[in-house]
Amino acid sequence: MNVPENNDTLFYDGNCPLCMREVRLLTRIADTRLALVDLNQVPDVPGEPTRLEKLSNLHLKTATGEWLLGVDATVTAWSHTRWGPLFAVLRWPLVGKLADLVYRYWARKRYQRLYGCGDCAEQ
Repeated sequence: MNVPENNDTLFYDGNCPLCMREVRLLTRIADTRLALVDLNQVPDVPGEPTRLEKLSNLHLKTATGEWLLGVDATVTAWSHTRWGPLFAVLRWPLVGKLADLVYRYWARKRYQRLYGCGDCAEQ
């Protein structure tokens, strides 16, 4: 994977129609500091989350090497667009708790529907 070190990198599931719709939009409107990587096209890297972990929960690796998951990954990815301030609301204290709860439920159901492995998504 050849991603500049000064980029945030969003790992997405290229087999997920909803994910792909969002990635196509981000491709058009995000600044150049966001790299988008189909995790189905890259091998696991020792010391990083596995492909299974990335399939179960959205992952974004920041330019500083920090891993963000779920809603945090979404908010950070969208911060690379002019719509970022709208997504920042998802990190407000009360809204954030609800957003995290809804995301975890959605991620588990998405994984079960696409890959048929409910136990895997619980990891």
